[in-house]
Amino acid sequence: MWTNLISPGVFDGSSHCGCGRLTRVHSRRDLLRVSAAGFGWLALRQLLGAEAIGNPRAIPTASGPLTVRASHFAPRAKRMIFLFMHGGPSQVDTFDHKPLLTRDHGKPYPFAKPRVVSSPTANLLRSPWEFRQYGQSGAWVSDLFPRVGAHADDLCIINGMYGSNSRHGGALLELHTGSDTFVRPSMGSWLSYGLGTESQDLPSFITICPTLTHGGTNAYGSAFLPAIHQGTPIGNAGISSDRAEIPFIRNSDSTPPEQQRRELDLVQDFNRKHLEVAGPDPQLEGRISSFELAFRMQAAAPELQDIRGETEATRKLYGLDNPVTANFGRQCLMARRFSERGVRFVQATHSYKWDQHGGLKRDHANNAAEVDTPIAGLLTDLKSRGLLEDTLVLWGGEFGRTPVTELNGDGRDHNPNGYTVWLAGGGSKPGIRHGSTDDYGYFSVENKVHLHDLHATILALFGLDHERLTYRYGGRDFRLTDVHGNVVEEILA
Repeated sequence: MWTNLISPGVFDGSSHCGCGRLTRVHSRRDLLRVSAAGFGWLALRQLLGAEAIGNPRAIPTASGPLTVRASHFAPRAKRMIFLFMHGGPSQVDTFDHKPLLTRDHGKPYPFAKPRVVSSPTANLLRSPWEFRQYGQSGAWVSDLFPRVGAHADDLCIINGMYGSNSRHGGALLELHTGSDTFVRPSMGSWLSYGLGTESQDLPSFITICPTLTHGGTNAYGSAFLPAIHQGTPIGNAGISSDRAEIPFIRNSDSTPPEQQRRELDLVQDFNRKHLEVAGPDPQLEGRISSFELAFRMQAAAPELQDIRGETEATRKLYGLDNPVTANFGRQCLMARRFSERGVRFVQATHSYKWDQHGGLKRDHANNAAEVDTPIAGLLTDLKSRGLLEDTLVLWGGEFGRTPVTELNGDGRDHNPNGYTVWLAGGGSKPGIRHGSTDDYGYFSVENKVHLHDLHATILALFGLDHERLTYRYGGRDFRLTDVHGNVVEEILA
């Protein structure tokens, strides 16, 4: 404890303070030397506190990092399921009907092509599949997706999408994080940070069988956001979904829960004391939170990952009775189970199969056969349980494909200039088509929607203003949409 015995000179030993104890006498120089860092920290803390008070765009911190937080305005969606088709499905072979492409098959594309391409391309290539109209909305859907087409009146089909990058890695990261050049938090992490989660026994963000390539963990990482908001992977793209589970979640039978709780309390006590001495440490704070969450997950997660209790009708609905559809069907069923239990953001990835530079007719047919039934089953199941109303489903890849063929005559190149994604539920307007590409499906030309606009709209459906959901890092405010993005009001119900 500092006393008032601070001499103007140099420390010269000890003296009595009249209470029978020896008291060290410190010079002013000693005091400044040992406490300068403390003074600096107090000043910094005051500045940061003032900055936070003066920054109304920041989301206030609740009692825990995953505690449910209030949105900026009334939300339409509570949770999100992202069905990611890794590789880039072709819009002109799925949800973007182009009669002129069929008429002019084999002719040169009559306009200028993009300068940046992956492979040399040739003439126009008609779709090998017929398109049909579905539902009261009359949406055009190809024969690749007859079961999803049956849900046309629930879909909000965005035909005018476009992005900034023609390479898988950059485009995939732009779709997931808003940036194709820098490491940034993923949209699942932003939703977790902004809103927390309704389940305190499960992560707020789960990704099932995520891709190992084209960005890897950066596609579901939290970057500079607190680590607790990063995605929890269940398996990876290299294994079947029936072997995918949250790693290390099962406790050893030889360690009773009571003993494990005591061991964890000891470790956490060490960590918190270190945090008190060392000061703010995002990595250590994230570790403390993750340890507590992992302990609670041991009871909740294994039961959720065990789908043996589902009825035969439900299993058939998702295609688990068919070896062709079982793998992705299990992912979609798990997505429903996790969402139903309060997980904020769940991603299921069909990876990495949609990159048809060749073998378009064979491989796109195989890919669609694997996912059509599971996706339709998910939509049916969510709707029957009353979950689709406030569960936002997003389907799409990192870009689309060209309407012209590659030189091999049976493949399409990458195309970020005009492609399709669709939304369902969660406050999106059902049974509509928004935007369009040109007559051949190459460029987005009407009601164009950039990925920044899509992200802004997704946040709006969750009651979040994309310009106010910010995080200060490195001296500036960051957000999912960076300095871009407009909410597409026309697709809000």
